[in-house]
Amino acid sequence: MALALALGRRGLGNTWPNPSVGAVLVRPDDGQPVIVGRGWTQPGGRPHAEIEALRRAGAAARGATLYVTLEPCSHHGKTPPCADAIVAADIARVVSALEDPNPEIAGQGHGRLRAAGIAVEVGLGAEQARRDHAGHLRRMRDGRPHVTLKLAVSADHKAGLAGRRPAAITGEPARARVHRLRAMNDAILVGIGTVLADDPQLTCRLPGMEARSPVRVVLDARLRLPPGSALATSARATPVWVVAAPDAPAEAERALRELGVEVLRAPAQAGRLDLAAVLRMLGGRGITRLMVEGGPTVAAAFVAADLVDAAALFRSPKTIGPDGVDALEGMRIEAMTARQQIQHGPPGLHSQQAT
Repeated sequence: MALALALGRRGLGNTWPNPSVGAVLVRPDDGQPVIVGRGWTQPGGRPHAEIEALRRAGAAARGATLYVTLEPCSHHGKTPPCADAIVAADIARVVSALEDPNPEIAGQGHGRLRAAGIAVEVGLGAEQARRDHAGHLRRMRDGRPHVTLKLAVSADHKAGLAGRRPAAITGEPARARVHRLRAMNDAILVGIGTVLADDPQLTCRLPGMEARSPVRVVLDARLRLPPGSALATSARATPVWVVAAPDAPAEAERALRELGVEVLRAPAQAGRLDLAAVLRMLGGRGITRLMVEGGPTVAAAFVAADLVDAAALFRSPKTIGPDGVDALEGMRIEAMTARQQIQHGPPGLHSQQAT
């Protein structure tokens, strides 16, 4: 199961709207377990992990045990049910980490396997599986993505210099980890203030991983995203979704759409977008894992709205001073770290001392 979980993590950020599942087929050989097939969910969500493992195992799958990180699907979607393929392959036993909360499955996959005479066990590796599948679980249960808030803070909990000038807080090792985090999320979100101040690319720039860049989401109530910005000019290469208020200028929307930017509309009040509505919209579009990498205003807004599920906190030994910009606008950093429901460190990454 540990191997299945590791295989499943290969696809994080690359399989939405489907979960990134891992599967391992094992059969005895002279009393010793031998792996005869491995699989993980492929880019775009298909083929599923179980189908990949069965394909690799071929005839050796007969009588084997399947270890899988999430309940095999039981419904006809764009592909036939994995449960039917498992039955057809004459698998003897299935060990699942979790039942799938998807209402189209929700125990029916396991039920179909049991009805075919296959032994089914559920729960091995469940704690790690819940972390790895947090995006899928959150989207199925709450209709929104799992939100990871990334913050880089100085030793005195600042995120920038006085006057909102940027500060070099982290070094290259920490930046490489942030790029890896980007690759593990379906989408990355910032506010328009960050875009206007920094003109970021928000892509994954680790060698060989450029294609793993997430969808880039900008909260921009008034549609101020400059057509000449790095985001707008690269929208056809890596998707950019701009979320605007219902009354944002139509001419600005037309200019951005001509560049390939997708403009979405969400409820707003007093010029501020409804973050819960934005997350539901993203969930409806298939986003399961969202990293919020905006500035102190956006970060504080997500914390205040109780919409942060995990924290990636990079601490620097450097200090900025009392005139610096707080990491959370109008809040102490403890407002985030004291919340019991927030995980500290997404799968494969942990909060660390920045260098």
